[in-house]
Amino acid sequence: MLVHGYTTNTEEQFVRPGVFQALAASYRVIAMDARGHGLSGKPHDPAQYGAEMGLDVVRLLDHLGLRRAHILGYSMGAHIVAQLVTMRPERFVTAILGGASGRRNWSNEDQRRVDIESAEMDQGLLTSQIVRLWPRNEPPPTDTQIRERSAQQLAGKDPRALAAVRRSNPAQVVTEAQMAAVTVPTLGIVGTADPYLRDFQQLKAAMPQLQLVTVEGASHGSLPGTPEFVRAILDFVRAHPASAAG
Repeated sequence: MLVHGYTTNTEEQFVRPGVFQALAASYRVIAMDARGHGLSGKPHDPAQYGAEMGLDVVRLLDHLGLRRAHILGYSMGAHIVAQLVTMRPERFVTAILGGASGRRNWSNEDQRRVDIESAEMDQGLLTSQIVRLWPRNEPPPTDTQIRERSAQQLAGKDPRALAAVRRSNPAQVVTEAQMAAVTVPTLGIVGTADPYLRDFQQLKAAMPQLQLVTVEGASHGSLPGTPEFVRAILDFVRAHPASAAG
């Protein structure tokens, strides 16, 4: 089961980079467009997002008659999966967190970021998010790059729905203690140029059972397109077959 990132969709996140096809060569792969994204509904009420985004995964599994699955999230999807594994661990064979490690250690600064980024999204802008996730091994983005990236990522999308998604982030917060208590086999994958690397390292300290794979030179945006990303997923899934799980 694949859960994509913020402002993207299944096609953009997993099909175009070849992730879906590579996994489908060996496994049944299921993916959905999250609320507010792609072909799914786009309510403008933040209360329609939050934990409901993870519970949509459970609803889809129920609809398909599947008791458990390997559940992979990237970026926003990883935050969703991190919360879901603390809520409904019985639905997981494994949990895979790509590019993000859960909304943990929520602070006033995190809330300020949500307030700023959602207000920008109301205007169809991604300025602060682009700056925040820009590769650490590159010079800061120019105003032109920010404008071009915003236009590219938001073309044909609903900014008000995406702003509501962002405003719901506090409803997806998990604690270090909750993650440390997870017994589902969990993999983290992150690029060394991704600002989220530090968060994964902090999670690893609190959650020693986390298997952490880093991809040298990969950024938040480029990681899903790397062969190392798919290889790490396949190696982990093969090491934890559904038939062997308790």
